[in-house]
Amino acid sequence: MEEMYGIKYSRPEVVLLQDTGIGVAESAARTCYDSFENSENDVVKSIEHQMPDDIMRDELNAIEDSALLDDLAWTYFHHSILEHANLSFLVRGTSRGVLQEHARHRLQAISVRSTRYTMSSLINAFVASKHGGDREFFIDKVMAFDMLVTADEAYNRVEIGGMYDKLDFQFSKVEDFYEISVAKSSLPFLDEFDNEPQKLFEALQGGKKKRNVGDAFKHIVSDNVKVDMVVTFNLRSLKNYFALRDSGAAYFQIRWLAQEMMKVTPAKYLDLIIKKK
Repeated sequence: MEEMYGIKYSRPEVVLLQDTGIGVAESAARTCYDSFENSENDVVKSIEHQMPDDIMRDELNAIEDSALLDDLAWTYFHHSILEHANLSFLVRGTSRGVLQEHARHRLQAISVRSTRYTMSSLINAFVASKHGGDREFFIDKVMAFDMLVTADEAYNRVEIGGMYDKLDFQFSKVEDFYEISVAKSSLPFLDEFDNEPQKLFEALQGGKKKRNVGDAFKHIVSDNVKVDMVVTFNLRSLKNYFALRDSGAAYFQIRWLAQEMMKVTPAKYLDLIIKKK
């Protein structure tokens, strides 16, 4: 938990899901220079005389150090060979605002939790609030979802209250509001549990989820809403990402994310992309 500009925020969590190793990157570099025999790694040396089998591939991917890669990265600045190493991170609890920053990094593969498919609980809370509940019922329910990166309760109640107000405005304008917000099989719950908001909320939560419910309601959420994602960088792109985002000039939330990603990145990669002080 950290405070920025008078508001408390939670930091994202990051796990390294997979990394492809640096052995392939050294093999790529050795291919360029036809210098397999000069490697300190026996498995790389052997590639000069035979195509790798399964055992050799495992040994190649287990390489922890490469003098050639270190020279190319820090003496000759031949960074294209770093593109042969890839790392995939699972990120939990960053913000939609960070996604805008990520879009500026072209060379990445990114899969993000979709608001289009994952807003049912929030909409169910609003629908229940219109059947015997009120604005505070909605706010209390959404507060329990822990869906914002801001961690100040008073601020979050203001933020969630704004979501209610936008939904309530839309509710007053759209005649078929329930048809676009509730699955057809759950519509009978509206009469069955009228004036019983808690029971209606529980019934809607337990019923079938409305497909693509976020299509009509994505406008209500802000940059503070948490998102989860899996992101994959090649090592050259990760070098660029860390250089730009672990900087005092970077947006503080993406700086926090870069710092958490660095913590779970093995030293054999960091040694090739982060200048030793």
